[in-house]
Amino acid sequence: MFDTPVTVVGNVLTAPEWRRTTITGTFVVTFKVASTSRRFDKERGVWVDGASLRVRVVCWRRLGENVSVSVQLGDPVVVHGRLYSRDWTDDQGTRRTSYELDAISIGHDLAKGVDKFARRKAVGSTDMINDPAGAVAAGGELTEPVDDPGRPEDLPPDRELFDEFDSAVYDTSPIAPRPADEEPLAPAGV
Repeated sequence: MFDTPVTVVGNVLTAPEWRRTTITGTFVVTFKVASTSRRFDKERGVWVDGASLRVRVVCWRRLGENVSVSVQLGDPVVVHGRLYSRDWTDDQGTRRTSYELDAISIGHDLAKGVDKFARRKAVGSTDMINDPAGAVAAGGELTEPVDDPGRPEDLPPDRELFDEFDSAVYDTSPIAPRPADEEPLAPAGV
């Protein structure tokens, strides 16, 4: 069976709810997301709602934990995952179909506002910044430093590959590194 990966941009329609599977006892967080298309009505000169998609989002294990403390009712989100349908029969014997999105990744839609991120360290994980093995291994294999080989000789010069940037639109001056003794920039409003 092939997975159907999709990305849905919308708003959280129901508050995230903790659940547990009855057979294995695995914790899962679910919520519904609504994605409504918008279009401009030229006759009236206003934006109007178009078709809408409402889908149940399923977040397993660590993703569920993070969603439960990060996402709330009404939040604008971007959800990426595997879409599938589930057929079932209701109490009256009517066959029904529901659509669920098995989430792989969820984030706030930063086109609609701002957010802060706090990384969670996995139990027993290593510190990637100070991990001496990380500096000498890649893909599980040991590595050693080499001199930069430079630009391949058979590659044409940049001027033949890329158009010049329009200086009226783009600032192409390099960004100077901040001196080590200079204070870091404070966030706005601090």
